[in-house]
Amino acid sequence: MNKTIRHASVFALVLVLALLLRATWVQFHDSKALADDKLNRRNAIAQYANPLGDIIVGGEAITGSERTKGGDLAYKRTYKNGDLYSPITGYSSQVYGATQLEGIYKDLLDGTDNRLKNPLDALTNKRADPGDVITTIDPAVQKAGYKALGDTKGAAVALDPKTGKILGMVSTPSYDPSKISGSTDSEAWQKLTTDKEKPMVNRAMRQPLPPGSTFKLVVAAAALEDGLYGSVDARTSSPNPYTLPGTRTVLKNENQSAPCENADIRTALQYSCNNVFAKMAVDLGQDKVKAMADKMGFNTDKLDVPVRAGKSVYPSDMDKAQTALSGIGQFDVTATPLQMSMVSAAIANGGVLTKPHMVSQVSDSGGDVLEKYDDGDSQRVMDESAAEGLQSAMQTVVEKGTGTNAKISGATVGGKTGTAQHGENNSKTPYAWFTSYAKGSDGKQVAVAVMIESSSAARDEVSGNGLAAPIAKAMMAAALKS
Repeated sequence: MNKTIRHASVFALVLVLALLLRATWVQFHDSKALADDKLNRRNAIAQYANPLGDIIVGGEAITGSERTKGGDLAYKRTYKNGDLYSPITGYSSQVYGATQLEGIYKDLLDGTDNRLKNPLDALTNKRADPGDVITTIDPAVQKAGYKALGDTKGAAVALDPKTGKILGMVSTPSYDPSKISGSTDSEAWQKLTTDKEKPMVNRAMRQPLPPGSTFKLVVAAAALEDGLYGSVDARTSSPNPYTLPGTRTVLKNENQSAPCENADIRTALQYSCNNVFAKMAVDLGQDKVKAMADKMGFNTDKLDVPVRAGKSVYPSDMDKAQTALSGIGQFDVTATPLQMSMVSAAIANGGVLTKPHMVSQVSDSGGDVLEKYDDGDSQRVMDESAAEGLQSAMQTVVEKGTGTNAKISGATVGGKTGTAQHGENNSKTPYAWFTSYAKGSDGKQVAVAVMIESSSAARDEVSGNGLAAPIAKAMMAAALKS
């Protein structure tokens, strides 16, 4: 063999070995990455080759699957009352992926979760029959909130204070995820994603906004826990009018004739006295207010229910004027309805905050439980006597204060209204808030927070009592009857 042929043969052999090495590397090292690649069409074909498992509310499936007409994806996701439940389910689209519970439990719902496989399935890597997700949602509470919100833009969350179970989570305007579940829904997707009303945003837990006077409950809790005031009926040191420290800006009260000067916490909550809680925040100092807010759930990046909630914020590094404004839920304070329902829940539960969750268990196709989620972890955030005092003060708000529209016959109801400034110099329609709890004679409890982002009401008619309290009442009444 001459030299040239020998060199060519060696070179060819090297190329063959390189190809074999590369094929081996791809097969054994890169195979999982390639299989999991979102652009791998085979994944979608396998995922939608059979009906998906279901998301269950009140013992009934609110999801389904239907046979497609043509194409290589045999089934697509369907939803019952999609607009009603989309803040919980999210969507499962053949093109755009999955969100909310559909996304978190994708493997369970499409049968690829290893917990669904028997030993033979695990050995052959056969796709198992899909499982189901059983939620904590009470359909009566969910429907009551959705109906009460109606055409307004807003959100509401209902919690069981003792267990942390989310009984209702409503966000309006909403959308029907069935309209984007197929492979030819680009027009519907474009319309939804460009809609200025943002119907796909879960306002209940993903859009923090200034909570206004509902945040006064957090400041009051901090003052009682710190010992700044011994009870909700102790007189405070609160001049009226109150000038923000270091400025000439006078902080006004909505009700100019309200008895807010040096008012006790009960009276200050009843009339929503800005001067009292602004001064209280300054007297406590931002660090003590923040410590209480943090215990209530503010400033955490990892509030998973199991869907991750947006971060509610109580800021740091404020001057005294800014601290005063933070005491009435303004400046850079933001909260979600989920967060404010947690505040009321902690107060209603004697000062113990139970972590919220909206899935009770997951099961296989035969109904056998794969994982059961117990009641959420709990943490004492304030002394029981302080919580009982705030419960009583919140009852005064509903009985004869700014929250009378939340009264429920035969139940004990406490609440706090809020109206938060919106836009530069409050140039836009304010946000209306209401956070509350109710206790029935049979021991049932519920905590509800409602936020109205905008409505058809005239600007001077926007109030927590007028717009948000009736929605909270509807959800609380439904929860106590269930």
